[in-house]
Amino acid sequence: MSEQAFLVLTALAEEPMHGYAIVQAVETLSEGRTRLRVGTLYGVLDRLVAEGLAERDREEVHQGRLRRYYRLTDAGVRALSAEVARLSANVRAASAVLRAREAR
Repeated sequence: MSEQAFLVLTALAEEPMHGYAIVQAVETLSEGRTRLRVGTLYGVLDRLVAEGLAERDREEVHQGRLRRYYRLTDAGVRALSAEVARLSANVRAASAVLRAREAR
């Protein structure tokens, strides 16, 4: 799973969001390390929807513009949980190696 997809799924785990809110949430979650452009965001969202990890929630008009909201699916929750477990295991392994190196 790409970092961008991981962060988008993480943002959507809180609540359904529209595109601009997702962009802001990803930037906040990544502490500014990841800044999604609109084209990139919708490419990620299209892929997540195609994989069944996210889905369109609703559409509404705000200040004359259409906002499309997306939400996490149950499959998306499972995929995000699995990725969190995988990343956590990698962090534990790397930390152990670094501690062993420091101990030498």
